[in-house]
Amino acid sequence: MQSQMGIAHFWSQGDFVSHATAIILAILSVASWSVIVSKVLSTWRTSRAQEGALNAFWGSNSLPEALETLRRADPSGAFSSLALAGAHAAQAHQQHAARGIGAGVNASEFVTRAMRSQMVASQARLERGLTFLASVGSTAPFIGLFGTVWGIYHALVGLTGATQVVLDKVAGPVGEALIMTAAGLFVAIPAVLAYNAFTRANRILAAQLDGFAHDLHAYLTTGIRVGGSAQLVDIAAGARTQQG
Repeated sequence: MQSQMGIAHFWSQGDFVSHATAIILAILSVASWSVIVSKVLSTWRTSRAQEGALNAFWGSNSLPEALETLRRADPSGAFSSLALAGAHAAQAHQQHAARGIGAGVNASEFVTRAMRSQMVASQARLERGLTFLASVGSTAPFIGLFGTVWGIYHALVGLTGATQVVLDKVAGPVGEALIMTAAGLFVAIPAVLAYNAFTRANRILAAQLDGFAHDLHAYLTTGIRVGGSAQLVDIAAGARTQQG
């Protein structure tokens, strides 16, 4: 009897519902680990390159050079796309402030709108996959529990009509059915831990992105970098002229 118990025996004795539940858990596990591995790699590359990329940006001699440097050094694209959106907004305001729908809007407000829109898009891109991890973490235990309940029901139905039921004929199928609950927890726990870790990492990155946005906005509208001197010389002077 003991040699017949286990996952293989549970699978061979299971029906369509048990098999489907196990397959769903396997698919969720593979998909969640794919998301986890990809986001670990992207978060690691971003955190590793971020400080050097920003230093290279502020140390460049011109804004076009700074944008190109940041584009190459920013694997996430969050900082480079923000800088590009701000620079394009400042340039567009300098060239077209006197006419069109932007007439009457000062450079600071125009650049702020463009950068805020880009920050929202960047944060949405960084949070991609987190909803899936949260869904897996919250539903996988219940899917496993359903598989356990169904397995116990299936095992008890198989004993219907028996004139004598010994303990091992009940304990064995029930113990095998508990495998599904363990499988659900095995799928859910890594997803929950990863979701919490990535949420914290994204929150830190969002704060750093917000700080960079403030510095960049100050430079594009006044030519002054908050917290230090910037070497960039380009369209900021034109933006200040429009404001004045």
